[in-house]
This record gives sequence, C-alpha cells and structure tokens, in this order.
Amino acid sequence: METVKQIQGLGLLVALILLSACQHKSKDGQTDTYTSGVIAIAADESFQPIVQEEIDVFEGLYPLAGIVPRYVTEVEAVNLLLKDSLRLVITSRKLTLEEMESFNSRKFFPKEMKIATDGLALIVNRENPDTLISVQDIRRILTGEAKQWKDIYPSSHLKDIRLVFDNKNSSTVRFAVDSICEGVPLSNQVKALKTNKEVINYVADMPDAIGIIGVNWLSDKNDSTGLSFSKEIRVMAVSAAAKARPENSYKPYQAYLYYGDYPLARSIYVLLNDPRSALPWGFASFLASDRGQRIILKSGLVPATQPVRVVNVKDE
Repeated sequence: METVKQIQGLGLLVALILLSACQHKSKDGQTDTYTSGVIAIAADESFQPIVQEEIDVFEGLYPLAGIVPRYVTEVEAVNLLLKDSLRLVITSRKLTLEEMESFNSRKFFPKEMKIATDGLALIVNRENPDTLISVQDIRRILTGEAKQWKDIYPSSHLKDIRLVFDNKNSSTVRFAVDSICEGVPLSNQVKALKTNKEVINYVADMPDAIGIIGVNWLSDKNDSTGLSFSKEIRVMAVSAAAKARPENSYKPYQAYLYYGDYPLARSIYVLLNDPRSALPWGFASFLASDRGQRIILKSGLVPATQPVRVVNVKDE
C-alpha cells in the first residue's frame, strides 16, 4: 500500500510539473524566462574567447539558464537572426536599413546594443623583424599592389607576402574591404582559412606570413594585467600616417583602442530580437551590466560603459 501511495504521489508531482510548464509556455512555444531556460545564440567567431567567458560567468550566476553558442561567420550570424532561427547574435556591425525593414514588415523591432570596442590585429612570424606598418601599406598588400616583403621593407630578406584571414565571410574581411580598401576588391592572392586560431597557427609556422585576426584572440591568459600578447607570434604596430614610425605607430593595447590611436578599431554589438523579454534579454542585459563589462575590461578590450585604466606599456 505504501508503494502504491508513493507511485501515486510521484505521478501527481510529475503532473504538477507538466502543468506548470504548460502554464509558463508562451504562444510561440518558448519556455525560457529572463534568467532560466535554454537558448541558442550566434556570435562572430572572432569574438569567441570573450563571448565564451561571458557565458561561463552568466551560467554560474544563473544555474537554471543555459546559453548554447554557435561561433560562425558574421554573414551567417545575421542570417540566422533574420530567419528567426534565434533571437540574439553578437557581431561587429549594426543591422542595415534593409535588414531592419525586413524585421519591421513582420512586426518585429529588434534592438542594437554596443557592448565593447575591439580591434583587428596584424600578426607576423617571430622571425620577421619588421613590425611597423601603415594603413596605407596594409591597403597595398590587400589589393595586390605590394606582393613581396621588399615592396614594403626594401631590406627584407623575405619573399612573397602570404596574407591570411580567418574566413571569407567574416567581419574581418568586411572591415578590410570597407574600411581599409575603401571598397576596392581584395587581391586573389589573399588566403582565407576557417578560424582565428588557424590564422595564428599558420603565421606561427610561416616566416613570410601576415595574418589579420580579432584582438581578443591575442591575450596572454597568464598575464592578469592584459598587457601581454600571445608568445606564438609578433603583433605589428599600425600607423594612420603615410609612413609608419615608432612614434606614430600603435599596437592594439586597450588604452590605444580607447583613445582612438589604434587605427583598426571596431565596435562589438548585440543584435536582439526578443519581443518576450526572456532569456536573450537577460543575457544581453548581463553583457551591458557592471559585471559583464568588467569581464570585457579584463579581457583587454574596451567596454562600452566602464572606465578604462590607462597603463604605460613598454614594447617588446
């Protein structure tokens, strides 16, 4: 008899749980709340290190919440949002007018939230002694005007320039075409791999290579100050002037991104289409909160709302 009562009690408990779930289930079938449930998001692969750290802390604070990230190209991330496949993406751009009109025509009114300033870093092999470069010379390499290292550095002993990106549909390529080349097509000699990590590995193995990656892939995790870059490669100092010199060239340190001295800076945005103000809004709000912004600050990027402590750095 006792066993029967236990089974009946268990059945009642299960029924109550199912009833509760049905009561909290929205008309669109989604059951997540501001701090609970499981959702998928998409993020530009170049932001993977910082996005993953934010997710880990958020899930630690809210054990009933699960964020499942998809690290994809910027093009794919925005397309997933446009198709209503997910409700939050993290990219380096806002929605275009056409994209916003597409949402509005379906009675959706997405939000755009800047959470940080990032930068594109130029990396070279440890054996390459040339680490100063101007934006003008970067443009020459990207468009194919400069094909060999001696075209930029006459005394260089290196031969052909092997320039590599993370992915042909990435935000890095879009920034290079729009902001560096000003619409001029990239040279067919430029090579696209798949991820930022692959670019780092390629440059570390090829003395004549130069790679363009997201700054947050460079941080030395063993340095709590955020002032050291990965030891696998060398990071170039970039100048907005026609001729790169030590006094007018900057590496993508946090302070130089903050003051605008580093010329290859870009913004990081959360694009949000969550009319129910559920878990996507909860995670987006965390990213913009004091806790979320401090994570960005510690990573070496520039948070959108936190003050940046300026530290004098000595070049390697």
